[in-house]
Amino acid sequence: MEVILSAGIGTPLSRLVADAPTPADLAALTPGTPAFVAAVERVLRAFFATRRDIVAPLGPVFTDAADALEQFVIRGGKRSRPGFAWTGWLGAGGDPAGPEAAAVLTACSALELVQACALVHDDIIDSSRTRRGFPTVHVAFEDRHSAAGWPGDGAEYGRAVAILIGDLALAWADDLVHEAGLAPAALARFAPVWASMRTEVLGGQLLDINGEAGCDESVDAALRINRYKTAAYTIERPLHLGAALAGADDALIAALRTYGTDVGIAFQLRDDLLGVFGDPAVTGKPSGDDLREGKRTVLIAEALRRADDTAADLIRTGLGTDLDDDAVDRLRTLLTELGAVDDVERRITALTDTGLAAVATSTATGPAKQLLHDMALAATRRAA
Repeated sequence: MEVILSAGIGTPLSRLVADAPTPADLAALTPGTPAFVAAVERVLRAFFATRRDIVAPLGPVFTDAADALEQFVIRGGKRSRPGFAWTGWLGAGGDPAGPEAAAVLTACSALELVQACALVHDDIIDSSRTRRGFPTVHVAFEDRHSAAGWPGDGAEYGRAVAILIGDLALAWADDLVHEAGLAPAALARFAPVWASMRTEVLGGQLLDINGEAGCDESVDAALRINRYKTAAYTIERPLHLGAALAGADDALIAALRTYGTDVGIAFQLRDDLLGVFGDPAVTGKPSGDDLREGKRTVLIAEALRRADDTAADLIRTGLGTDLDDDAVDRLRTLLTELGAVDDVERRITALTDTGLAAVATSTATGPAKQLLHDMALAATRRAA
C-alpha cells in the first residue's frame, strides 16, 4: 500500500538525528524530562535547517516568516504530544534501542508543528496578545508593520502573515513525517490516524468558535469541544499514532484511546480553570483571559446550568468583554459560589481515574503504564 503525505527532499531526518555529533540515547529517553525535550528539539532544529534552501529563493520576506515559525516552535513547550506518541509506541512494544527508533522519534516530533499551527491560529481567533511571555505571532508582525511605517492596517497585516505561518506549520508537519524515514508498512498504519487527527483539531476549533457565538450553552457542547479541539490531538491521537507505528492490536489501541480521550478532556478542564483562576506569572497569560475572550467552557456551561436568571445574565453580559480586574474577580466569585468550580474539579478526578483504569487493564508494557500514570497526573494537576 502506497501512502503519500507530501513531497519532501533530502536525507531522512532520522539519519540526521542519529548522525548528530552528540546522538540521543534513545533507549534512555523518558517523556517529560529535559533529555526528551532536547531530543525532540534536535529533530526540529535539523528539520528547519533542511527548509532553508527551499525558503531562500522566495526572498527575505518569506525567510523572516519561516524564521518566526522556527523561533515560535523552538522557544518553548513541554513537548507533551511527541511524548505521548513515543509512549504509545513504547507501550505497544516499540524498541527504543532498535533501528527504527530514530525514525519514530522524528515522526512523533512532527506533532509540535501541528501544535504550532493550532496555537498561532488560536491566538488570532482569541485576539491574544501574548504567548509564553512573548508577543503572539500576529502581534509581532503587527509591530513590525508599525515600526516600519508601512501604509495600511498593521493589525490586518499581522493577522494575515500569522495565518500563513500557521498554514506553513501544518504543511511542514506533513513534510517532517514524510522525511522521517519510517518503513512503508509503518507509514501506512500512521497515515490514516494522522489524517483523522488533523481533521478533528480543525473541526474542534470550528466548534469552539461556534460555542463562543453562544449558539449552544450546554455542558455537552462544551465537552464536545474539549474532546475534538484538545483531547484528540493532545493525547488520544498521539498515543494512537505511536501504537500504530508499533503495530498494536485493536484492543490496546482502544484502551489507549480511552485513556487519551478521558485524560485529554481532564487536561482541558484544568486548562479552563487556569484560564480563569491561573497565576499570570505561571501561565504566561493575563489573569481571567478566558472570560474576556468569551470562551464557552464546561466551567461556564455548568455555571449557567446552575444559575438563576440574574446570575446567568451577569455571566452572559460579562463574557467576551474587556473586563477590568474587579469584574473578573466578581465573575470568579460567582462561578465558585454556584458550585461550577467544584463540579469541574470532580470531573477532572473522575476522568483521570477512568483513563488510568483503561490503561491499567490493557496489554501495554509495564514501563509505559507507569509513564502514562505519571503523565496523567502531570497533565491534570498542573499550574500552567
